[in-house]
Amino acid sequence: MKNNTNKLTLLNGLSYEGGRVGVLLIHSLGGTPLELKYVAQGYAREGYAVECPMLPGMTNGTDVLSLSRWQDWYAEVERVFDELSAKCDTVFVGGLSAGSILALKLAKERPGEIAGLLAFAPTLWPNGWAIPWTFNFYRLVHTRWFARLFRLNQRAPYGIKDERIRKFMTDAFKSENRSIEEVYARPGVMVLEFCRLVRSVMRDVGSIKVPTFIAHPREDDQSDLRNALKLQRKLAGPVESVILDDCYHVVTLDRQRDIVLERSLDFTARLLARIEEEERRTASTRRSTANVVDISG
Repeated sequence: MKNNTNKLTLLNGLSYEGGRVGVLLIHSLGGTPLELKYVAQGYAREGYAVECPMLPGMTNGTDVLSLSRWQDWYAEVERVFDELSAKCDTVFVGGLSAGSILALKLAKERPGEIAGLLAFAPTLWPNGWAIPWTFNFYRLVHTRWFARLFRLNQRAPYGIKDERIRKFMTDAFKSENRSIEEVYARPGVMVLEFCRLVRSVMRDVGSIKVPTFIAHPREDDQSDLRNALKLQRKLAGPVESVILDDCYHVVTLDRQRDIVLERSLDFTARLLARIEEEERRTASTRRSTANVVDISG
């Protein structure tokens, strides 16, 4: 009998029980929740409730017929967000690469419901040094039937600079009896839907006022640093950024994942302290108003 243990692990979502503060993490285009496991566990150790769902159609190998649309991915994000919000008083949302664009979409559609955003190597257009220059011609693809004619392959280092971690990831995928080329290929329709998602978000990105933390590699093989800089300029709210100097695209797994987690935790902790202080001030003002005695008349 074929052993499907690794396959199930790769395609399962991640969920960690915690307190009244939640974190929703969204994986990359064609990726899996495994990309965010290190960050998810780090938040869970600090007492956060964490959800990192598998997004059908956007998760590697879950849409072989290329039927899903970006609206389907977003609908699943909203569903998980609503479930997490029902259990938590405060929720942060983050994502890796294309996952960060879905997080931005949620912030745009749900103003006031998200305490902060975490954007790990945000991608508006795949233009890293490992992306063939010919990919720019994909800007001419606007219909799904035409996109079906394409299959976009990735090449080493597959977003990971650390050779040991890269080998672990590729071996895990190899256990599914699929070639690395097949695993890391992206169907043309999936890429087209991602491009449509980006256009939808960027039209009104200037309306997003949620505090945002961005972690992006200087030598990103998939998504040039210009992606993060453009996003930083466009967002209306406060933005904190860290530029990483010793990792590639999958910053949540690569050599500087400790820095990414540490800075992310610091960012959310400071926002929580600010929220708690504002709540104390509001409560104090209400008590002072209630204690005023009307002596007129």
